[in-house]
Amino acid sequence: MAIIKNEFILAINQIASERGIAPEDVIASIEAAVLAAFKKERPQDYDESVKAKIDPETGRVKILRDGKEITPEGFGRIAAQTAKQVIIQKIREAEKRRMIDFYKDQVGHVLKGRVIRTDGRNVYMDLGKAEGILPYEEQIKGEKYELNQTYTVLLKEIKKDKYGQLRIFLSRKDDALLVGLLRREVPEIESGTVEIKGAVREPGERAKVAVYSESSIIDPVGACVGQKGVRVQAITKELGGEEKIDIIQWNKDPRIFIASALSPAKIERIEVDEKNKRAKVYVTEEQAALAIGQKGVNVNLASRLTGYEIDIIQIEGEKKASSEENKEAVKA
Repeated sequence: MAIIKNEFILAINQIASERGIAPEDVIASIEAAVLAAFKKERPQDYDESVKAKIDPETGRVKILRDGKEITPEGFGRIAAQTAKQVIIQKIREAEKRRMIDFYKDQVGHVLKGRVIRTDGRNVYMDLGKAEGILPYEEQIKGEKYELNQTYTVLLKEIKKDKYGQLRIFLSRKDDALLVGLLRREVPEIESGTVEIKGAVREPGERAKVAVYSESSIIDPVGACVGQKGVRVQAITKELGGEEKIDIIQWNKDPRIFIASALSPAKIERIEVDEKNKRAKVYVTEEQAALAIGQKGVNVNLASRLTGYEIDIIQIEGEKKASSEENKEAVKA
């Protein structure tokens, strides 16, 4: 494309350079928009041979039929207004693409979002350089999102919405939000000395995290809980203040791991079918409610965390399993 020294083209080149838009794309878009405007204004004069063309010498938009100008008198005002609208739209699209690109590397990361508006179901948040959407399906049940309040969110994905526009989608429910908060609050996790083996949530109610360390001098559970529970309390606060978080130690022995995962219930005996990933867990009448949890939350989370389908079997007090082997396995 030749360098054109007129105000219109120079303006397009400057805007294109500053905003990261190709000048040719802007010009092509203006020509297409002007042609659409002509078709709407003068449908009787439009056919497939009609084209819109920006004059490279003057920047003037012409309407041509088979190369011959047929621009209606006074159409220049419509063309100028259309060109202005196209340029503004192109600038907005380019800025949005640039901001989306900035956040692409942060997918899966935890960040802060400030509520700027809601539409009854979805919450829209200012992330600093772009806007994110927290869909109703990704909100913690019962949580109220107040205007200008800041919340910790997971940047879950960047994808097109139902209108075909790229949007940043956020989550307050995803298990990965808990993992991200643990990494932020627990230096031992960030350094790699403590490993998260699994994390599951019933958002707003309860969560379970399995942790492990190769080092014999590090207590992985204690590291996550923090002195006087300060670390786990900070995470609970970020999740709305109601979600109870159980930090348990991972163990390669499924019986020990399952028993820990069912905390705070005390287990009497566990029978494991490793091939079919099923476990029968025997508890007393007094402990059955704890093992199952309200609405089955505790046992369901333990099942998701361990990868075993867990059946809670209630036994009478006098029929408790007395096998020392089983007791030692559970206590270990």
